[in-house]
Amino acid sequence: MFPKRKYYSGGALTLLLLSCWRQQSDAFSFTAQRATTNRPLATTTTITSSVLAAEGFGASTVEERPTKEDNTSIEKETTLTAEEAKKALIDLIPRMTGQEEEYRAVESYVNLLEEKYSPVQTIDFLNLAISGEWQLLFSTNLTGKPNRKLRLRELVQKIEADGFGGKVVNSAQYDYADNEEGTFDSTGIFNINCSYKINQGARMVIDLDGHELRPANGSGVPSDVPAMVGLLNRAIPKEMFDPNNHAMDTSYLDADLRIVRLTGPKFEGVRNIFFRKGALEINPV
Repeated sequence: MFPKRKYYSGGALTLLLLSCWRQQSDAFSFTAQRATTNRPLATTTTITSSVLAAEGFGASTVEERPTKEDNTSIEKETTLTAEEAKKALIDLIPRMTGQEEEYRAVESYVNLLEEKYSPVQTIDFLNLAISGEWQLLFSTNLTGKPNRKLRLRELVQKIEADGFGGKVVNSAQYDYADNEEGTFDSTGIFNINCSYKINQGARMVIDLDGHELRPANGSGVPSDVPAMVGLLNRAIPKEMFDPNNHAMDTSYLDADLRIVRLTGPKFEGVRNIFFRKGALEINPV
C-alpha cells in the first residue's frame, strides 16, 4: 500500500506533494506523446547547484488485469468531458489519503485532459497563457520524508515569458526551527532561479541559474545554511530543485489549470499539476 501523504496548507490553495507512483501507465505515456507533438509555433508579430539522483515514472514491469469494478470506474472516468475531469481532479487532490485507487483516478483524469487538449498554435498566445504565478498542487516525484525542523507553506512557479525564452522561478515559502526545541523561529523564501528556451514545438528547455535564500524581514539567517538547504532539497520535488538538463512539456493548459510533463535523463514522465495562484480556494478534508 502507498504511505499516507503529507498535506501542507498555505495561502488560498493547499499544497499537496505526493511520492512517486509505483509504475508508469502505458496510457499515460501515450496521451503525453499525443498532447505534446513538437510542431513549430507560429509567430504573430548563490548557492552552488548539485547533481541530484532521482527517478520519475519507471517502465511498467507487471500488467494487472483490471477487475470488473476497476473497469466500471475507468469507463465512468473516460466518459467525462474535459471540464468534468478537471473539476473531479481538483476535488480529489486535497482529499487524497494515499489509496491506490485515488492515484489511478488522478492518472485517469490527467490522461483524459491530455488527450482532449489542443496545443497552443502561436508563441504569443502560449506566452500569455503560461505567464504568471502557478501554485503546485501535485507532484509525482517527491520521495523525501517530512522533517520536524522544516515546514513548507507554499511552493509557487513563476513564469516570465519573453518570445522564445524567458525565466522560471520556483519559490518555496518556509518556516525553519533553528533551535533544539523545534520552535519555528526562521522564515523566508527559497528561490530556484532558472532560464528557458523554446527550441521545438512548445517544449521549454530549462537551465538552472542558481539558488537564493531570502530570509523574511526580522527573521535571522539560519545558523547552518547548508543543513537547511539540504532539508529543502528533500522537501521540494527534485525536478523543481534542480531541473538542469530537462525540459517541460505543457500537456494541458487553460486559464487556471496547467499540467506539465517532464522529459530528461532523471525525471522522464514526471507530472506536475499547477493551479493559477489565487484563482481557487481548496479546503482539504
